[in-house]
Amino acid sequence: MLKNSSNRKIQTRKALQNIIKRLKKQSKKIVFTNGCFDLLHLGHILLFKKAKSCGDILVLGLNTDESAKRLKGPKRPLVDERSRARVLSELESIDYITFFNEDTPFELIKELKPNILVKGGDYRLNEIVGRNLVEKVVRFPFVEGYSTTSLIKKIVQAYGK
Repeated sequence: MLKNSSNRKIQTRKALQNIIKRLKKQSKKIVFTNGCFDLLHLGHILLFKKAKSCGDILVLGLNTDESAKRLKGPKRPLVDERSRARVLSELESIDYITFFNEDTPFELIKELKPNILVKGGDYRLNEIVGRNLVEKVVRFPFVEGYSTTSLIKKIVQAYGK
C-alpha cells in the first residue's frame, strides 16, 4: 500500500481524518464515494463529477489490491493500487484519496464522517454500506455500456486469452 506520496491528494486515513475535521470547521460539505476503479471509464468520470457537485470536497476510498482481489477475483485488479491512485489523483473532481483494505468501506466512512455518500445506481439504497453513518445518500444512475467488467470482456474478445 502507498504510504508516502508527494501527491497531496493521496493521504493516509489518519491524516485524512484530521484534514476533514479542519474542513468541517470551515463549514465544508464532505462527499465520499468508493470503489476499485480498476479500468477508468466514462461511467466513473460522470460519477465523480456528480459526487463533487453534491458538496465541497470529494473524498474517494480506494480498495487496495488485496481488497479488490477478494471482491473481484484472483485476476483482479488489472492495475495496481499505486497506479490507480495516481491516475485518479489527476482528476479535477477528486480532492482526496485514501485506501481501505476491508471488503466494505464501513470502517472508513465511520472514521472519516463524511456528510454525503454517493454510490452508483446499480446499488439499491438498502445495499449501500454506510448509509446510516451520513446525513444524505445520493445514488447516481448507472451509465449503460460502461463497466470495467464489460471492458475486460471486450479486450478478451478482441485479443484472446
